[in-house]
Amino acid sequence: MRTRLVRICLVENVHYPGDCRAHSDDERADMARTVMVFRVGIHPVFNRIFHHDDGVGVGKGDKDKRKKERGKAPEEKMNDDKLIIAGKEFTSRLMVGTGKYSDNGIMQAAHDASGAEIVTVAMGRVKFDDPNDLFKHIDFSRYTLLPNTAGAYTVEDALRIARLAREATGTNWIKLEVLGDRETLLPDVGGTLEGAKILIDEGFIVLPYTNDDPIVAKKLEELGCATVMPLASYIGSGHGFLDFSGIKIIIERCRVPVVVDAGLGVPSDAAQAMEIGADAVLVNTAIAMAKDPVKMAEGFKLGVQAGRLGFIAGRIEKKVYGSASSVGAGLK
Repeated sequence: MRTRLVRICLVENVHYPGDCRAHSDDERADMARTVMVFRVGIHPVFNRIFHHDDGVGVGKGDKDKRKKERGKAPEEKMNDDKLIIAGKEFTSRLMVGTGKYSDNGIMQAAHDASGAEIVTVAMGRVKFDDPNDLFKHIDFSRYTLLPNTAGAYTVEDALRIARLAREATGTNWIKLEVLGDRETLLPDVGGTLEGAKILIDEGFIVLPYTNDDPIVAKKLEELGCATVMPLASYIGSGHGFLDFSGIKIIIERCRVPVVVDAGLGVPSDAAQAMEIGADAVLVNTAIAMAKDPVKMAEGFKLGVQAGRLGFIAGRIEKKVYGSASSVGAGLK
């Protein structure tokens, strides 16, 4: 059995967003110098999966197909309504995370209830030398792995985590997060653009977390990102949408899938995202920290489906005045 020896330098315990303030800058710098050496290739999960077709990026064919999809009649869309990312098709438009669950069993049950097909993992949280590591609790015969760079505050850290993820898992998909502020966890837009360009040049399929600025989103698309992932509100805040206007313009202008990422709190938030035309949503904290994560996961599944159907069906025009539901013709 082939075994690869990987040498990496990474923050050893990158805390999930919300816990990042637990360390001072000096402490984080010390941790960043920690060198871990571990073996991959012998991991039973890795041997069983991570040999799927990762796609070839976002080309003209993907954009043309997306443009054609938007021009279909509602009944056609409902019969063939697939989420397409980098040439790969998905039935579910809900992506889920793996952080903040009270235990792995609840996480597995929530994933199942969500109907999701894409699961994102913060690579800084994975302990590869732990016999009970996180990967053993994710069924990759059902889910597509989306590693992420959560906890990275510099381009260098994000690149290091992304390269580690590809080396360790064999997938070139990466959810790029370059954070700019420890209080709000807002993205560093300049760092995100810089990191995205480097990773795309290295052959990664990049799904970047960004703000709701349409200009930034378009630049990310033009760089070759497979999606754009604007926030609804602060990561983990549960506020839902603070303002729809920016994301609406992003949806209108971008041809790559628009995935609303961060801040959703309840299924109705997901439904709103889908109703305005978003292609998908990513939800973690709202499910993992709910009193009943499994029921909340199912709720988000239904919210996404309802919102998508509402978008496909086409809402009625808003009117200034009332309009009677029943006409008076034939009544005396």
